[in-house]
Amino acid sequence: MNTQKSPSKVYFCERITADNLVKVYKALGREPKGRVAIKLSTGEAGNPNHLSVDVIKKFVHLVDGTIVECNTAYDGRRCNVPDHLQAAAEHGFTAIAEVDIMDGEGDVALPVRNGRHLKENYVGKNWLNYDFTVVMSHFKGHPMGGFGGALKNVAIGMASAAGKAWIHTAGRSRAVPVDWENVPPQDDFLESMAEACESVFDKAGDNILYISVANNLSVDCDCVAEPEPVKMQDIGILASLDPVALDRACVDMVYNSADPGKVHLIERIESRNATHILDYAEELGLGSQDYELIHIEPENAAI
Repeated sequence: MNTQKSPSKVYFCERITADNLVKVYKALGREPKGRVAIKLSTGEAGNPNHLSVDVIKKFVHLVDGTIVECNTAYDGRRCNVPDHLQAAAEHGFTAIAEVDIMDGEGDVALPVRNGRHLKENYVGKNWLNYDFTVVMSHFKGHPMGGFGGALKNVAIGMASAAGKAWIHTAGRSRAVPVDWENVPPQDDFLESMAEACESVFDKAGDNILYISVANNLSVDCDCVAEPEPVKMQDIGILASLDPVALDRACVDMVYNSADPGKVHLIERIESRNATHILDYAEELGLGSQDYELIHIEPENAAI
């Protein structure tokens, strides 16, 4: 009996516009039902690289989504609800949708079935109020994870502030802010992120999808107030029902780019052993790194 699975489908459009985002989303064939949470990073105040509201607004309105976030585990402008909402307003997010800081009133523990490091994962309490989750990620580099994509947006992004500390310390502490001088080995952190994802995916079932916008490709993430300058060109919009395949496709597109500026992001990815999260997530059964890239013809291609 042939038990080989088909490659996961990843849809890709190279032109980043509001219409193309909707077109790539529709290619997935999974329509959100009920109350829709759109998990994205509102970006630290002063960071210009966050997702463009002009690009995402049409999609947000189409699915009647609520933008959801959780507070950070470091001191800054997003470590409490009032400042976080103010930062979201400054970046234009509150003008296009309601913004819900999900851990404003605490968190809830989700069980981790196969955790090497975590037995539970703590997400913002308000996530339980939603019927469907859209993981809307800005793919780029990251100071600790090497890159930030769908998996990180779920693991760290949906975790409460204390839950973020829990993941960063591989299940040793929920204390905020994190003692960044005493965190566990890098692979333990990457594996803990994958384990946190498992708990969310178990809870969400099929009521979740993943879209990544690969642009403003700094080596730093949107949580950095003054990120390193962008050194490589934008890639495009990618989407999948498989978050592991989606992140792998984004990483592959960085490596396969003809842009010589990619060396900076590649160094960040390799110096953090970043793709270990993909290997471990695949080992946990969260998705596959074997994917088929399906090109979506851009709207207004002649413009």
